[in-house]
Amino acid sequence: MSDSDESIRICGIKRRDMQDGRLLPTISRMAASNKPHPDGGGSLVVERQAQRVKPPAMYQVVLLNDNFTPMEFVVVVIQQFFNKDRETATQIMLKVHQDGRGVCGVYTRDIAATKVEQVIGAARQAGHPLQCVMEAI
Repeated sequence: MSDSDESIRICGIKRRDMQDGRLLPTISRMAASNKPHPDGGGSLVVERQAQRVKPPAMYQVVLLNDNFTPMEFVVVVIQQFFNKDRETATQIMLKVHQDGRGVCGVYTRDIAATKVEQVIGAARQAGHPLQCVMEAI
């Protein structure tokens, strides 16, 4: 360790005291004394600052119309994988049928990807060509 390293102080404690195991007696002396440290160093105060966390990117899960998947199957899929009641699921299915596409929900990326996989998996297992995609909002 160089001379400059020995003179480095953290909270009034020499760096070499921390490295040589002499830290505990130094802390005990500082705690027992009501006087400020000879270096002029005072107490260490750590302030917590609120951090702004950017909200995650959101994706909409969209069903695409085809001329082969039965409407009733689409309603059941919407109810099962998107937790919609029968009336809402029927409205989404009609939107898909009339407009060619319908939004089933908005989710974070991982959840949206899982929903797409679940819908496509259920459609393939039932022998239907229903398509489901996710789009960034």
